[in-house]
Amino acid sequence: MRREQRRRLGAFLLLLLGVVLLRRYNWIEFIPFKMWNRGIGLQAGESMFELEGRPFRIFGGSMHYFRVPRDYWRDRMLKMKACGLNTLTTYVAWNLHEPTRGKFDFSGNLDIEAFVKMAADIGLWVIMRPGPYICAEWDLGGLPSWLLRDKNMQLRTTYKGFTEATDGFFDKLIPKLAHLQYQKGGPIIAVQVENEYGSYAKDPNYLDYVKTALLKRGIVELLVTSDNKDGLSSGSLEGVLATINFQKLEPVLFSYLDTIQTKKPKMVMEYWTGWFDQWGSDHHVFDADMVVETVQEILKSGASINLYMFHGGTNFGFMNGALHFIEYKADVTSYDYDAPLTEAGDYTSKYYKLRDLFSKFIEEPLPIPPSVMTKGSYGMVQIKQYVSLWDVLQSTEEPFKTVEPINMENLSVNDDNGQSYGYTLYETVIFGGGQFHSQGNIRDRAQVFVSNQLVGSIDFQNLELNIAEVPGYRKLRILIENCGRVNYGPKLNNQRKGMVGDVLLRSAPLRNFKIYSLDMKKSFIESLQVAQWNDVPDEPEGPAFFRGTLRVGFMPLDTFLKLEGWEKGVIFVNGQNLGRYWNIGPQSTLYLPGTWLHPGENEIIIFEQYRAGRLLQSMDVPLLGKTLYVD
Repeated sequence: MRREQRRRLGAFLLLLLGVVLLRRYNWIEFIPFKMWNRGIGLQAGESMFELEGRPFRIFGGSMHYFRVPRDYWRDRMLKMKACGLNTLTTYVAWNLHEPTRGKFDFSGNLDIEAFVKMAADIGLWVIMRPGPYICAEWDLGGLPSWLLRDKNMQLRTTYKGFTEATDGFFDKLIPKLAHLQYQKGGPIIAVQVENEYGSYAKDPNYLDYVKTALLKRGIVELLVTSDNKDGLSSGSLEGVLATINFQKLEPVLFSYLDTIQTKKPKMVMEYWTGWFDQWGSDHHVFDADMVVETVQEILKSGASINLYMFHGGTNFGFMNGALHFIEYKADVTSYDYDAPLTEAGDYTSKYYKLRDLFSKFIEEPLPIPPSVMTKGSYGMVQIKQYVSLWDVLQSTEEPFKTVEPINMENLSVNDDNGQSYGYTLYETVIFGGGQFHSQGNIRDRAQVFVSNQLVGSIDFQNLELNIAEVPGYRKLRILIENCGRVNYGPKLNNQRKGMVGDVLLRSAPLRNFKIYSLDMKKSFIESLQVAQWNDVPDEPEGPAFFRGTLRVGFMPLDTFLKLEGWEKGVIFVNGQNLGRYWNIGPQSTLYLPGTWLHPGENEIIIFEQYRAGRLLQSMDVPLLGKTLYVD
């Protein structure tokens, strides 16, 4: 018996010594969280958070799994840990996980369980923000576009059509997260109830509905809400900790938070380290010293903090959001955000200055930051082949024939879930010419062609153009781009795209359309392999697809593609949609992760809407545009 006791005591002392050494040399991140005895999770005490009954401060940073290639998750998390952060926060993008109603995808880059477990392995706690709405400068705030097939849909309310869809999503999502909660041995210490609802506040019962939906599916950790100052009063909820979002710390902010809830710890759920960019504007930059000064003030006040963003990443594909208050403005492809880590995961001065600051609030020495990934410059790519969009149409699926126009979400495609993203082509026959007027029913931007000749463009500001009078019948084509759905504000319910109502010629509504769905998914791009490609003409024009080859060495590296001489379109590399480009800026390069390349030849396909260049340049530095300092 004594021998057994000595054996157990020896094992215990050995384990204790191991833990001490791991903590001393910052190897603690490799201890699986489930090794720790779990009891009470994160609690909001009278003045500070407590974890297992001990004081706890959240040093958090936001990073979204869906904006970062999976192969780079670990690198970004290690850099987060080395900056002195102990908590990762992420949104959940419903529109990616349920692209068609009832069919879910949690694989590959959408494997949220793997993302959370990786955070645990590295030693990061997790605050989960599952929505259903997330804002995030993401298309429709993360809500799937098939919700808009219901003409009576009321998003972010207790409207039956919305709650039934949300319940269906939560039924699949929450079980993947519930077992990863702190009290179950995982890293999730808090869960957010919706997102910034106080700024929307269409339904007084909605937040209660979301709270109940989370609880009844097994969420047991601390629940929080998140709002800016103007939304706090309408966005708070009994039994749920209110947190605040801002970029500038005004003296009244924490005092106002005290009026919402008394004797609770302060948490800045979103301290905005930078800002996002929109097409036609500048690249927003927030001074690093101002950021550090504000973070220091927050920490000295005793509050917890989450840096939004710590690492922004990229709005790959067609997933960028937009704002539409006075005028419609779509977000750019890059979500660099002027964050502590760049779009490609490189360190900035903000990173090092914040690391120095956080080190003063943490007892243990910080891990050494991982080395920066080398970037590649592969020189010029000559574009040698092209095929006109008009020639591609004959090999696409049969167009839809309809008397009156139909918006893209209500087309009978995608397993009858409608078209979500990309372009939609409306074709009809006209006699003569005259004034063409969109009546504001083209969303968001269209090129108008008569007999394949470009007449002009239509958008939210330019509603009309003149079609020359020519005797006889001619084919009218209207190619409409969904430039990104609004992700924030009162227009959220009004985000159907394509042709959403009548357009007029000589004051009469056009009728009898053929509608082509051009979603440009990976399968669509792969189908271009059988197209009849031709040599690029001397003066190449769109709409057309252009093809070239990027040659890469044995070790593919991250690079940035510059499209000088091109006007507006989308670029695909090995079938991956890198996102949109537009010569109005601010950004003039697109980020190409090396993990999406392979040694040797890599296929590049560019869909150019207007006027094409002849060359594409691969660079080892990004060009995000003229900077505008945020005050």
